[in-house]
Amino acid sequence: MLQGSGVAQGSLVAIVTPMFADGRLDIPALNALIEFHIKQGSDGIVIVGTTGESPTVDFDEHCLLIKTAVEQVHGRVSVIAGTGANSTKEAIALTQQAKDLGVDACLLVAPYYNKPTQEGLYQHFKAIADAVAIPQILYNVPGRTGCDISNDTVLRLAAHANIVGIKDATGGIERGTDLLLRAPQDFAVLSGDDATAMSLMLLGGKGVISVTANVAPKLMHDMCVAAVAGDAVTARQINAKLFPLHQKLFVEANPIPVKWVLAQMGLIKTGIRLPMLPLSDQYHEVLRNACKPAQLL
Repeated sequence: MLQGSGVAQGSLVAIVTPMFADGRLDIPALNALIEFHIKQGSDGIVIVGTTGESPTVDFDEHCLLIKTAVEQVHGRVSVIAGTGANSTKEAIALTQQAKDLGVDACLLVAPYYNKPTQEGLYQHFKAIADAVAIPQILYNVPGRTGCDISNDTVLRLAAHANIVGIKDATGGIERGTDLLLRAPQDFAVLSGDDATAMSLMLLGGKGVISVTANVAPKLMHDMCVAAVAGDAVTARQINAKLFPLHQKLFVEANPIPVKWVLAQMGLIKTGIRLPMLPLSDQYHEVLRNACKPAQLL
């Protein structure tokens, strides 16, 4: 397991939330999926993030999923819990609950929909970091939230002892390079965009919180090891097998495609919650073809 900066590094899987066809949580399948990831080399489990359908689980389910992950992992890899919200008070409550349940770190998405200013973002994240003494990772995904944490704001927040890194899902290599050049050495810049993750790691990023790792955990782990070590040749060779997945796992909104592939692999059932729907028939063959270089199906 790659480790540093107070948070796991390398291939951190943004794990799906297995569900039955009627939308109920499938806890036995989650336990089995976590075991699959540990055996396949994932460096950490990121539970109840976007890929875990966090917008559609209630508070009790959120806590159950975190508790399940912590107990199943049992200290073998890091567990990072998504605890962000567009209400600062709610984010603090979720973060405190995750700490009490024993996670190693929390992932805090930029507040969505209410569109705060940069100063509002700073005060939001600072308030959470002041309130709960646990390693915290910022999560910038403007394509989902309609809210963008600027690099300058990230650097202000990086001075806080409890804010140890960022998941940058912008996919902007120029922007990532700027952040890497200016961030403190012990601040972990993690990719949140599978398609550009290798490039960011070769530039100094410490890993990726990955959708692709759900279905190809060993390849993602091996690619991350090579990229973080600066072995560009090996990283490129492995990433070539993964790249069709990096692209096609987003033919419809995440986690629709990745849940379909996991179901085809026999690892989960087909359940997904509205407003998400199962993968459209027109993309089935597209996903099957994307799986071939990684030898998944």
